[in-house]
Order: sequence, then structure tokens, then C-alpha cells
Amino acid sequence: MIFHAFHGALPQESIVGNTFVVDLLLTANLSQAIMSDCLEDTINYAEVFDVVKEEMAIPSKLLEHVAGRIMSSLKDNFPQLQEVRLKLSKLNPPFSGEVHSASIILNQRFG
Repeated sequence: MIFHAFHGALPQESIVGNTFVVDLLLTANLSQAIMSDCLEDTINYAEVFDVVKEEMAIPSKLLEHVAGRIMSSLKDNFPQLQEVRLKLSKLNPPFSGEVHSASIILNQRFG
């Protein structure tokens, strides 16, 4: 998922914003969906996108804070989740050198 958002510790980042990439790996018991072929029996990734988009729209200084909010919101909205692996990357961070991205990875098991 790619977003333009306003996360960062520097004042310019809250004005200009930057491009962020969110990669998710969701683990859940999908045995019912395998048998039923019904969207209601799985995790709707369009709804996942909407949850992530909502959290990405709230400015934060730290990637860790944004990622933690995303994790919490995913768990609240999709109680069938057993584990989430989230990688949040800021493309072209404002460093003095050429850097493709700065990333954090969070893993959380639920239950």
C-alpha cells in the first residue's frame, strides 16, 4: 500500500509530506473461507486498506507510532487475526545522503 502522508520529526515533513509504503502479512484461520468461497468468511483486504489509510492520515513524528496504531486498529477491526507482520517504509527520507527508504518492521501475535 502506498500513501502520501505527513509523518516525521522534522517540521518540513509535516508540511510537505512524503511517500510511505505499508507491507502487511496477516495470519488468520481461513479454513471456513476455503470451504465456503464467501467473502464474509475471510479478511476483506479492501477493508484492511481502509483501516490502514485511516491511520496513515493521522500525522505522527515516529514511524513506530504509526505502525503501532495500525497494528492496534487492525486487531480491533479484525478479531480473527492471529498474527500481523507490518513493514512501514518512508521513501527518500530527509537525510544528508542518498537513501532509498527508512523502514521499521513490527511483528505481533494475538491471543
